[in-house]
Amino acid sequence: MLELKNISLEKEGKKILDRIDLKLEEKKFYVMTGPNGGGKSSLAKVIMGIETSQKGQIFWNKEEIGQKSIDARSKMGIGFSFQQPIKFKGIKIKRLLELASKNKKLRGCGVLRQVGLCPREYLEREVDSSLSGGELKRIEIASVLLQRPKLAIFDEPEAGIDLWSFNNLIEVFKDLQKNYAGTILVISHQEKIMEMADEILLIKNGRLEIVEKNKIANLVIKKKCDSKGGCI
Repeated sequence: MLELKNISLEKEGKKILDRIDLKLEEKKFYVMTGPNGGGKSSLAKVIMGIETSQKGQIFWNKEEIGQKSIDARSKMGIGFSFQQPIKFKGIKIKRLLELASKNKKLRGCGVLRQVGLCPREYLEREVDSSLSGGELKRIEIASVLLQRPKLAIFDEPEAGIDLWSFNNLIEVFKDLQKNYAGTILVISHQEKIMEMADEILLIKNGRLEIVEKNKIANLVIKKKCDSKGGCI
């Protein structure tokens, strides 16, 4: 479905991505992990068109899309959820979700239930600072799902949320793993999310490698080391 060939990215003379080759297949659940600054978010943004690589090609169903805009890629079926959800002042959750679904009228809003929120309590609320980080994350996930992308990318959905919200988020992704019709790519350091993966992608120093699932524990240990000074 999606194929990256020899993707390289540099910023201010620093190599961020180094000759990345990657194929994502239909209806699979991928988790991308690795140390901070290793290139995970940059690669996701290159796929979405937020960043532009200096070298390499991106193919979507065998069509080269490297020069296509974010909007064009979205229309082709690529969706993106940011690490820090975007806040829209003066807009209600119901209207935000209608926009995500291309102005279709929402009936019952099952997508909110799918992400663990009660529609009756949330549809008329505004998207503002009264919502917790966990609530904002789940609303953004709902907005991505309403677009029904063939490839849904989630950049560190667990970042900045409390333990209760994280446990709810895990249940959301378990449901998506079982029932979502498209392909999912999650950037995460969390072992519980990695355990769901059909395939784990490790990026460090701008390079990509595929990791066997029985080595997840080693990745988690390395990540903890990295936060204290760098084991990776």
